[in-house]
Amino acid sequence: MEGTEVRKLAQLEDDHWWYRERRHLLAKAIAGLTPGHALDIGAAGGGNTRVLREHGWDAVALEYGQDGAQVAHERGLATVRADATRLPFSDAALDLVVAFDLLEHLHDDDTAVAEVRRVLKPTGTYLVAVPADPRLWSSHDEAVDHVRRYTRDGLVDLLRRGGFEVADVRSWNVLLRPVVAMRRRHSSGSDLEDLHPAVNFGLRTVITAERYLPVGNLPGVSLLVTARPRRQA
Repeated sequence: MEGTEVRKLAQLEDDHWWYRERRHLLAKAIAGLTPGHALDIGAAGGGNTRVLREHGWDAVALEYGQDGAQVAHERGLATVRADATRLPFSDAALDLVVAFDLLEHLHDDDTAVAEVRRVLKPTGTYLVAVPADPRLWSSHDEAVDHVRRYTRDGLVDLLRRGGFEVADVRSWNVLLRPVVAMRRRHSSGSDLEDLHPAVNFGLRTVITAERYLPVGNLPGVSLLVTARPRRQA
């Protein structure tokens, strides 16, 4: 993601409906886990890293780009600038790795997954979020440097190849998928923009309602996965 997009994200993420809900999903995913050492890969502005810290985790933000790392550092977060396919951590050093909206940016997503398997403890947890469904490909994906969008089966296969067992996989942003599909057919450039407060509130209301509906198996705009290292035979 270009530096201008990263800084735009950092300015938007505190109040933007999409980023607010993604932080809620992360908080829900780590509920019940014992806090330990965590890594937030592709942290950008560090919104998810802050969620981890607020819940007691010793969390580090990792960014490849200078702008993302600088923004996270300016926000007082422990920050490492490094390549997601060459993580600067020892084997079995981490209890939790979060990679929300990262893998779709990488040409070599297999190596990135294998690296997470290497640095996670056998009892660790890997939380993944990616954009779903290649049919939704649009100029937004190009503007934010996506390499691909994932199918459910494709994402599960990727994680299994990398040595993980998938504990849970579900769709997110299901209710708004028709709106997203229509908008992206007729728009150009990134969807990252400052919304009118009334529009932002309306979208936040819809995405919040999704928490209480059994829609996780329906097609959505994103996929969320909880995975754990596969035990050696």
